[in-house]
Amino acid sequence: MNIRRLIILTLSIILIGGVCFLYFTYNPTEHSFFVPCPLKYTTGIECPGCGSQRAIHQLLHGNIATAFGLNPLLIISLPLLIYGLGLKVHNYIYDTQHRFMLFYHKWFVYGYFGLVVVYWIARNIPYYPFTLLSSDG
Repeated sequence: MNIRRLIILTLSIILIGGVCFLYFTYNPTEHSFFVPCPLKYTTGIECPGCGSQRAIHQLLHGNIATAFGLNPLLIISLPLLIYGLGLKVHNYIYDTQHRFMLFYHKWFVYGYFGLVVVYWIARNIPYYPFTLLSSDG
């Protein structure tokens, strides 16, 4: 591995570690330096990502059920995101071209986008059981 790749990998690990430390140490509900969702702040409508910061904080503390209650889509998507990122890192370190073929199928991309849109609409319907999808609980 050349020195440039080693530096980029080291800086990436430091950055990810710093973000994890930040979210582990500070609860987004108790500290104002975390950025609120601009859509929810201005309109009151929750976007598909609302509750993600609080969910990550809860995940880092091992509270999976609480994290799921804050943003179920994020929790369900994390294994795919982690695997995809891990594959990218592996390809970068070992100069390979492995791909997670699921990410390259049209039906997956359109289906996931459709799921996000349906989730976005459903979490803003003010009737039970849709209120369970709200990050406000």
